[in-house]
Amino acid sequence: MRDRVVEIFAELVSAHDGLQLKGKKMPYTSMNGNMFSFVDPSDVLCLRLSETDQAAFEVEHGTGDVIQHGSVMRGYVPVPGAMLEDMDALQAVFAKSVANAKALKPKPTTRKK
Repeated sequence: MRDRVVEIFAELVSAHDGLQLKGKKMPYTSMNGNMFSFVDPSDVLCLRLSETDQAAFEVEHGTGDVIQHGSVMRGYVPVPGAMLEDMDALQAVFAKSVANAKALKPKPTTRKK
């Protein structure tokens, strides 16, 4: 299952110039220092959306919060498994996630030089 979810995620990412899939244990994408999508340890694709898009997605798909390490990840929605088979719908919501990431304030990196 995990391989299939990561494969679908990689396909979504490859459709957007300049994006790359990062992470080996937990595949994710980031832009300007802000992570905006990832596959969690239970093989669920999670996307960060604007407040408006998140509310609409939750109502339309009946999803709840994304919880990692006991904390709610604000702004993220879990993608229902059935949606993974509808690439058109998935690409549309991923595009909204990318647009939201572009609008986020850049975070400074703290890499050692």
